Amino acid sequence: MSGTEFRFFLSCDINLPVTFRIERLEGNLLPTKSPNSEIDAPTEERRAELYVECALYIDGTPFGLPTRTRLESTGPPYCWNDLITLSTKYRDLTVHSQLAITVWDVSCGKDEGLIGGATILLFNSKMQLKTGRQKLRLWPGKEADGSFPTTTPGKVPQHERGELERLEKLVNRYERGQIQPVDWLDRLTFKAMDRIKDRESLKNGGSHLYVVVDFSSFEHQVVFQESGANFLLPSPITSTNEIVNVWDPEVGKINPSEHKQLKLARSLARGIIDRDLKPSSNERKSIQRILKYPPTRTLSGDERQLLWKFRFSLMSEKRALTKFLRCVEWSDVQEAKQALELMGRWEMIDVCDALELLSPVFESEEVRAYAVSILERADDEELQCYLLQLVQALRFERSDKSRLSHFLVQRALRNSEFASFLRWYVAVELYEPTYAKRFYSTYEILEENMMKQLAGSVNGDEDGFKLWQSLVRQTELTAQLCSIMRDVRNVRGNTQKKIEKLRQLLSGLLSELTYFEEPIRSPLAPNVLITGIVPSESSIFKSALHPLRLTFRTANGGSCKIIFKKGDDLRQDQLVVQMVSLMDRLLKLENLDLQLTPYNVLATGQDEGMMEFIPSRSLAQILSEHRSIISYLQKFHPDEHGPFGITATCLETFIKSCAGYSVITYILGIGDRHLDNLLLRDDGRLFHVDFGFILGRDPKPFPPPMKLCKEMVEAMGGAESQYYTRFKSYCCEAYNILRKSSNLILNLFHLMAGSNIPDIASDPEKGILKLQEKFRLDLDDEACIHFFQDLINESVSALFPQMVETIHRWAQYWR
Repeated sequence: MSGTEFRFFLSCDINLPVTFRIERLEGNLLPTKSPNSEIDAPTEERRAELYVECALYIDGTPFGLPTRTRLESTGPPYCWNDLITLSTKYRDLTVHSQLAITVWDVSCGKDEGLIGGATILLFNSKMQLKTGRQKLRLWPGKEADGSFPTTTPGKVPQHERGELERLEKLVNRYERGQIQPVDWLDRLTFKAMDRIKDRESLKNGGSHLYVVVDFSSFEHQVVFQESGANFLLPSPITSTNEIVNVWDPEVGKINPSEHKQLKLARSLARGIIDRDLKPSSNERKSIQRILKYPPTRTLSGDERQLLWKFRFSLMSEKRALTKFLRCVEWSDVQEAKQALELMGRWEMIDVCDALELLSPVFESEEVRAYAVSILERADDEELQCYLLQLVQALRFERSDKSRLSHFLVQRALRNSEFASFLRWYVAVELYEPTYAKRFYSTYEILEENMMKQLAGSVNGDEDGFKLWQSLVRQTELTAQLCSIMRDVRNVRGNTQKKIEKLRQLLSGLLSELTYFEEPIRSPLAPNVLITGIVPSESSIFKSALHPLRLTFRTANGGSCKIIFKKGDDLRQDQLVVQMVSLMDRLLKLENLDLQLTPYNVLATGQDEGMMEFIPSRSLAQILSEHRSIISYLQKFHPDEHGPFGITATCLETFIKSCAGYSVITYILGIGDRHLDNLLLRDDGRLFHVDFGFILGRDPKPFPPPMKLCKEMVEAMGGAESQYYTRFKSYCCEAYNILRKSSNLILNLFHLMAGSNIPDIASDPEKGILKLQEKFRLDLDDEACIHFFQDLINESVSALFPQMVETIHRWAQYWR
């Protein structure tokens, strides 16, 4: 490395706990008198028993719990040499983070004697992390002050620094490798330094005490940088000797030597021999490890070679097919032909693995057609859980009229609900220029086939033509609702005047919306026929976009309420709610009903859509009016003999729903959680709304890993109650159940890689890897229970989000 280069790490990238070593106490500790000795008796000296207490302060506020060393009573010099590992990670530090160190003496009986304390900033004036050995001067009789600025700095004042301090600074650089060692000269130097230390000690009379702390060192210097900061990259052409980024055109290309070796090793002439090959014990273990890889994992050359070698013996293992197909050299005609032949004889795979074969990784039309043949075995209910992703998978097909598009249309002809959602999912994608032709082709196939359907062939009592006309009227209805929203927004005045305008329009110019000539299938729930809007029960939310809250009459004499929004992209909310619904289904298949509320959401355009209205109140409103969640639930489910004065059923419902959404929001990385987008129903079911940030993105700094606020814990009786223990049990059980379906969830997100959903489109690969990390596939079920319990404890003890919550509530108040 040249003298002009400076290589460094950023603190925000270091996902390691803060670690340092408390080495020893230097200086003369004044002799102390035994508390049991008589006043006139000769002074009986006692041996001090010392320990060091270490506490981390961030911006003058204590962060985490203090940590102590062991007791040291062997007498001077006092050497602990204890390694201290804090729960805080380097990425969480700020530039004003400091360590407070206090030395205590417990030999005084019941009262602990304070020896002294000192503090040290973890970053220097150049914003570089301090490393190596640091010598802190103690302030006698003072406890370390962690405030900023501190009153107990461990750094020796500039005017008091002498030769000893200069030499110790040089020793620190020597130990970090910044000074080149010369053995014979080093021995002479250290002897001379010992003499200087003795001389300085006699000169000062040993009046000062010092604690020696050894901080962890890294390969390069660590420079402070906040998480999420943007960097301005230097221009690739500069006149100075700076490090620049140079594009290497060979990055990502196949090494020709390795490719040739792979071709020779996989020569099809060995095909007859390969049929009888059986893996050894070690090879079998390697294969099983590969089969457990998540679908996002790229196989190495050796792993691909291993699976190809034993392809014949793996044909009875259905999980191995997707991995095997990743090993095939599809550009080699003979190899591709043999792979397709084996695929046809392979053990039948699950629907989950068929979804993986529809991802952009697999381009072979035969492989994708095989995946569709597997999907044909799924029933309508299961297939509808994946419909959103299957429509997105049309992007990766080789032709506009693919096997997948025909399959989706054929299934839609058998199920009106499936047909309605398929039409909307495809229609929304018509606005994207790149794939508009592809989706329009599918739209035409659906329309053409449905118009040909005879009476009674769709849903038993309705022909395809009438069904298609009903679906088209859904689009006309949404267009009219958009027109209403434009008129209402143009009304000057408060929300009440806008509500009056809405009801006036529905009763006057747009009175045809109050009673439809023919019932229309609800876009949110196509099995429900709506007959008109009830003006008196329709309203507008107090919000920047003024969304409509509409009440529709239904053909069976009931009603349904929806929220219609214009100016907001609901596709991300639609995806999240779909995943909540899928996870709810997966949990129920394992007999675990966590009382979730997967309300319906449908994007009807790039900036418009509707969602089901669930009668509920936000936690912010509830706490403002009732002080606590329990007081609110007592209003609807009082029980003098029940826990906390409410029925046991209501409390159990609340605990289950909290557990379900805590796990799901953690896995999906839902961000921007506050008390206004956590809603509570009268029966105790809690649920989340507004999913503008997913996959780890969050506008708030230092978000907790799980979105669990203290008010929810208090409603369970506190962190020590049996109900809170039950909550943690539900969380761990749900987490392990969903981990079993991690491949399914990852495959579904992989199919969304080409969509225009903001938090996926920005960096699909990174987003999917973040999702994969949340499943902790490297741990077994028992280890995951401990891991998740630690996550819960960390989230509950997070104090910073509470402060952010207060700020947000102030902002909402003045809005």
